[in-house]
Amino acid sequence: MATLFNFEIHTLYRLFFSGKVEFITLTLTDGEIGVYANHSFFTAPVLSCILQIKDDKGILRSAFVTGGILEVKEHKTVLMVDAAEWPEEIDLNRALTARENVENEIGKAMPQFETESRKARLRRAEFRIKAYELCLNPPYRDACRE
Repeated sequence: MATLFNFEIHTLYRLFFSGKVEFITLTLTDGEIGVYANHSFFTAPVLSCILQIKDDKGILRSAFVTGGILEVKEHKTVLMVDAAEWPEEIDLNRALTARENVENEIGKAMPQFETESRKARLRRAEFRIKAYELCLNPPYRDACRE
C-alpha cells in the first residue's frame, strides 16, 4: 500500500477537502507538479487548474480550483484557494456563458491589466468546463458524487 499524507483544501468560504491522500497533481505558476508523501517542503503559487487527488481508498478524483497557494509541510499539505468545486457542483451553463462573454471581450482594446484579468477569467471558465467534462469519463466518472 502507498504511503499516505494529510491534505486539506481551504477556500474563502469552507473547508473543501480534508483527508489522507496518496498523491495530488496540480498546476503551479512554473508548471505541473505531483506531490506524494515525504515530498520536500515548499510553498508555491497555484494557477487555476484541475486538481487531481488519489485518496486513501485509491479513488482518483478531480476538482476545479482557482489560483492560490500550496504549502507542503512535514505533517500536512495545505492548498488555499479562492474557490474549489467538484465537477458535480459546477454550473456548466454558467461556465459556458462566462467563457463566451470573456472571448467576446478579449478582442476589444483595453489596458494591459484588464487584458490579464480577462485572460484569468477565461482560464477559470475553461477549467470549470474541463472539470465538468472529466466527470463524464472514466476513470473519474465513478468517483463523481451523485
